[in-house]
Amino acid sequence: MVWRSFPDRIVGFPMRSHFWDTSRNQWSYTSKWTNEFSMVLTAAAFYHRYYHSLFTNYLPVRIRSFVDQIANCEDILMNFLVSAITKLPPIKVTQKKQHRDAPLPQLLKSAPPSNRNLRFSQRQECVNQFAAWFGYMPLVHSQFRLDPVLFKDQVSVLRKKYRHLERD
Repeated sequence: MVWRSFPDRIVGFPMRSHFWDTSRNQWSYTSKWTNEFSMVLTAAAFYHRYYHSLFTNYLPVRIRSFVDQIANCEDILMNFLVSAITKLPPIKVTQKKQHRDAPLPQLLKSAPPSNRNLRFSQRQECVNQFAAWFGYMPLVHSQFRLDPVLFKDQVSVLRKKYRHLERD
């Protein structure tokens, strides 16, 4: 129901964020749970198939090849693409349990902790690479979250505190 109300956005969970790191003079990626976010991972998200078509057919081959080569960051790239088109942030829906990225099958057998650090540092680098390739930082921060259980429920809009969210 939430995605149907916002079909131009990525809607889902878990969320991630980016920030400008003044000490390193570059963009950084964070998975810390805060009130503000700028990305929703696509492992548990809905987005319009139009964006998938753009991702597959219209992104430059060098960007897609980079993502394919490192087998990482496709979700970050999708957030960059959608934000660049809409100029809007994704929408986070609440979740019951904390989501952890599924490890890659080849890393399951003998994955030392350093592989997790490698994956995270790759994601840091992706944010900077994508910002350079797009020519600017398209990601938009948000604090907007929706609980799908309560969204557009049967309670009268007049009795709700945030009435304007559900008006057409």
